[in-house]
Amino acid sequence: MDDFIAARAQMALSLGFHIIFSCVGMVMPFLMAFAHWKYLKTNNEVYKGLTKAWSKGVAILFATGAVSGTMLSFELGLLWPGFMKHAGPIFGMPFSLEGTAFFIEAIAIGFFLYGWERFNKWFHWFCGFLVGVSGLASGILVVAANSWMNSPTGFDYINGQYLNIDPIKAMFNDAWFPQALHMTVAAFCATGFAVAGVHAFMIMRKRNIEFHTKAFRIAVGFALIGAFGAPLSGDIAAKSVAERQPIKLAAMEAHFETEKGASFVIGGIPDEEKEEIKYAIKIPKVLSFLVSNDFNSEVKGLKDFPRDEWPPIAVVHYAFQIMIFFGVVMIGIGAIYLYAFFFKKEWLSKNWLLKTFLIATPFGYIALEAGWTVTEVGRQPWIIYGIMRTVDAVTPMPGIQYSFYFFTAIFVSLSLILIFLLKRQIQMVPKLYDPTDSQFNDKNNKS
Repeated sequence: MDDFIAARAQMALSLGFHIIFSCVGMVMPFLMAFAHWKYLKTNNEVYKGLTKAWSKGVAILFATGAVSGTMLSFELGLLWPGFMKHAGPIFGMPFSLEGTAFFIEAIAIGFFLYGWERFNKWFHWFCGFLVGVSGLASGILVVAANSWMNSPTGFDYINGQYLNIDPIKAMFNDAWFPQALHMTVAAFCATGFAVAGVHAFMIMRKRNIEFHTKAFRIAVGFALIGAFGAPLSGDIAAKSVAERQPIKLAAMEAHFETEKGASFVIGGIPDEEKEEIKYAIKIPKVLSFLVSNDFNSEVKGLKDFPRDEWPPIAVVHYAFQIMIFFGVVMIGIGAIYLYAFFFKKEWLSKNWLLKTFLIATPFGYIALEAGWTVTEVGRQPWIIYGIMRTVDAVTPMPGIQYSFYFFTAIFVSLSLILIFLLKRQIQMVPKLYDPTDSQFNDKNNKS
């Protein structure tokens, strides 16, 4: 394996792995805090058990995310020293603040886990809520650093030197809000559907039905916020990309020719040699409208840009199509659930509806990974858009492929350990978390 490809593959694997835990850390504590609030308002012990079960899951996922995040920070210096040498002083602020948010999150989760019956009940609840706020801030700050790579500002680039550095301006660059908003919405959607799918499976197995039904309904509520918010945040993000990175937009749509009234492409197979897309469904003028709210506006095609600045068209286009497909599917599932909730209550307990959510368990994270593929691969060949090429930032150290193999083994091991711990956590619901279960009462009586 070529060292450059190995470095990119290792970074892609690390980001793809860590982004899952970032999203869980941004959303799962809010589910936990909501269940805790329900317990405090209703005094229903099932909500207390649910809060404790979810808090242990948050702790497991937090620890795994801390490991993968630490590895990722080391990789930036290990694999991309040219990038860090110049970019570090410019976009270091959001990384520093992210570290602060991480420490607050760690302290808050410790207080929450060990604060039962020790703190004032509302202070205890606030500790859990703070875990979510700091996790959300942590994710947004990392996205701010990434968005700077797509929209580099806060410095003057003169004769190969980075001068007049303004870290505040770099942090709040033109891309940070659209990316942060879309990432946050996607995190709610992905995590909500994943948690709902797990609890739907347990309901279908007739295990602790009341416990899992309450969990399922809370998770679905958060999932719907993300699913129905995604088109709005996606539209804002797409307009931002069209303004700042028109070549990325062209790659997303495999749009080769500059034209007015450009069509929105569904599906299709891009052919870079012939500079065309085959077998696609084209909806006339819709792309122009999505870009500028004008059906007849001009959209630049790939042919308007130097060939050596094209990103890998097929990868970007397919990833974008995957993101759109699963996003639409989740909106459809959400619409069915809302129809059932308001008009067909009897559907809510039907196996087919639960099975739909079970099947959709990975959909949000598939869409999320595809969206990040669009963001990162669509920026190529630049690591700092328009300033520094990725190939110029990679380490000259040989043998990077062995580092890639080693890190891959670590991530596989972490995944297996995580699956084991979460499976055991679910299996302990009857004994530790569900007060309506006879096993829970037997254990308490013995103790």
